[in-house]
Amino acid sequence: MDAVAVRIEGQGTPESAWQGCAWLEALPSVEADTVLLGARRLIVVSPHPDDEVLGCGGLMQAAAAQGCAVQVISVTDGEACYPDHPRLTPARLRDARRRELAVALQALGMDATHVTSLGLPDGAVARHETDLAAHLGARLSAGDVVLAPWIHDAHPDHEAAGRAARAAAASCGARSLQYPVWAWHWLDAQAPAGPWTSAQRIALCPAARARKREAIAAFATQTGEGEALGCEPILPEHVLDRFRRSFEVLIG
Repeated sequence: MDAVAVRIEGQGTPESAWQGCAWLEALPSVEADTVLLGARRLIVVSPHPDDEVLGCGGLMQAAAAQGCAVQVISVTDGEACYPDHPRLTPARLRDARRRELAVALQALGMDATHVTSLGLPDGAVARHETDLAAHLGARLSAGDVVLAPWIHDAHPDHEAAGRAARAAAASCGARSLQYPVWAWHWLDAQAPAGPWTSAQRIALCPAARARKREAIAAFATQTGEGEALGCEPILPEHVLDRFRRSFEVLIG
């Protein structure tokens, strides 16, 4: 088992620890409007369907509500999340996770027309990183705000998507921000300082939190909600708790 897999193994850092984290509490808090000021479009690069909602579903719905164009670039279909499962085969998961993403976006005020699915192989994004960066670079322009996973998130697909998005944004003058997903699992909430030199908390009102929670629930193949998986879900309750906060974190 490689180092990446070890870092996201087990229960991870509980949300109760994050609620008492001094360096997380010390991050500057801003409204979504501040992040989106002057944005022509919000482009969200998501390695797997659900990462975009978990990491920045609040900001996405704020952008849609104020008329900022939102486009999700769904890099893979997340088809490899249950290897060797007798029922949740890659073919079934590809279809299911695309449908789930469409339902999730409806909860955030959008629909499937806001998604471009690239269909790269789940678990192998790094092998296609150069092509992904070129594809993104051809779509982006100055005035876009580009969100992608943190380049040190400890999942290889997340890190490759983050690197590709950062390179593409730099090539065309777009603004690049990153969102953590698995980092909340393995980072140390008791550390004297956080890992980011520039990061901010995006405040979510109760209504935005409720819509995000509804969107997350759409991913039944990941949460097990309403779906008899026959195995531990990818997103059990202790993981979901990290994404039900009154804020999201974006890294500059």
